[in-house]
Amino acid sequence: MRSLRKTVLLAILVSVVLVLALLHSWPTRTYTTVDVWQRPASLVERHLEERLPEPDHQLSNIPFHVRDNVASLLARNGCICEGESGGVNLPFAQLLFPRVSAHPLHTAFEASELEEMKRRRAKEYKSFQERSKTSADVLIIAEANNPLQYPTQGVEVRPLKTIIIPGLALHDLPRDHYSINFTASLGTLNVAAEVEGVKIKGNGEMHMTLSCSLLPNLNRQLQFVTYTNTLFHPSTADTVQFETEGHQAIFSIKIRHGVTPKLYNTGSEGEYNISALVTIATKTFLRYDKLQDLIDSIRRYYPAVTIVIADDSENPKTISGPYIEHYIMPFGKGWFAGRNLAVSQVTTKYVLWVDDDFIFTANTKVEKLVDVLERTTLDLVGGAVREATGYTATYRQTISIEPGEEDGDCLHMRRGFHHVIQGFPNCVVTDGVINFFLARTDKVQQVGFDPRLTRVAHLEFFIDGLGSLHVGSCDDVIVNHATKIKLPWVAQSESDKTYAKFRYPPASSDATHTKNGLLYFKNRFQCLTHN
Repeated sequence: MRSLRKTVLLAILVSVVLVLALLHSWPTRTYTTVDVWQRPASLVERHLEERLPEPDHQLSNIPFHVRDNVASLLARNGCICEGESGGVNLPFAQLLFPRVSAHPLHTAFEASELEEMKRRRAKEYKSFQERSKTSADVLIIAEANNPLQYPTQGVEVRPLKTIIIPGLALHDLPRDHYSINFTASLGTLNVAAEVEGVKIKGNGEMHMTLSCSLLPNLNRQLQFVTYTNTLFHPSTADTVQFETEGHQAIFSIKIRHGVTPKLYNTGSEGEYNISALVTIATKTFLRYDKLQDLIDSIRRYYPAVTIVIADDSENPKTISGPYIEHYIMPFGKGWFAGRNLAVSQVTTKYVLWVDDDFIFTANTKVEKLVDVLERTTLDLVGGAVREATGYTATYRQTISIEPGEEDGDCLHMRRGFHHVIQGFPNCVVTDGVINFFLARTDKVQQVGFDPRLTRVAHLEFFIDGLGSLHVGSCDDVIVNHATKIKLPWVAQSESDKTYAKFRYPPASSDATHTKNGLLYFKNRFQCLTHN
């Protein structure tokens, strides 16, 4: 017995020494995937000069010294995805010491069809740019000491409507005679009133000239200049040229409909009425025992909250009860299609997404998540999921896109967050969260879930929402996860086997190829890095 104890203690001691040696020798991790430090200095300088607006040729001969730590932060022409190499292949090494891996996405297609895919993607991307970019996206630089006064931003007109252009004036330019020219491309220029001594030419046209020998009178006339949109578009912008002799200015006028609000009547003020504010949505497939456990746990804490269930089981069972809506889908329709269906039926201000094998506890305080969304500009806030082992995960992810060239952009995903939310010490701003989140219903419906992602999908929703979804995560609102630990002496049921086959396809499956193909073609990414 004593020798056994000595053997166990010796084994523990050796293990501790090995772990310490591993930690000591483990290389420092870097999450930067763009190699800017190894570029020759001449390329760095050229890269920096490319970012300067129209360099002055009189300044081109003045030498400068590049600050690498700042210049390296600038976007460069083209992007690459680089993973981290090295490390020791040990159990749980990726979990404890995550390293960046890189994946080219064009491998989702056969070599024989890749060139055709590239051509079609380029055509679609050009069409997308034409639809999405307006004159408001064009860089405009104001000239130094320009006597022209004009609005730099904030001018907006409804389609086919008229406004007075605010803030126009001409200053400190002594002359015998003054002349001002206006040119627009999506509308016409006119004056709402005429000032004595001012000559107007081209009123009601895209080009208009005002002239006068008295500067005060001309400035008075500029207060009545109008713009009328004549070419209908629900959301675009016009660029107006505003010039006098020797000076020119350009400003944008946004042309768009006002945003139609979607307001929710949540009842009387006071404490949050969760039943009026929140609908719980889930997608189920075969696991009716776990679904019933979820419903029972919700009812302990929220007896009157509506639960919407999307179900694509082959032989669906009836799920009934107060405040339960059960929607049947075609068999195996898929994960994101079910999310779309469930969310489409939500009529409350917020939707709480949960998996069908979650368990609500006293720590599942939906009110806390509601409070965060009510008091911040966030659109979506995730909670935490606790496993049977006690491990709690938030799955916080930062997502960034590095601009590329013809081959597409580079998608980078990292564990982490951006910053803590003031007033909510347990909450942070991030880009992606775990499958337990509360969100503004209209924002989730706006982004949507791609129904082509049937088996392997989650962060794709947040990738599609990047730039429109403001995402947060709070680790003090916790839901439990039903255990997935399989005891060797307990036989697996046929439904569990079928579920596992659909839910966990191999990496070489069509589901994985579909996901990578959509990232490549739909989102125009050439590669992905993540840790």
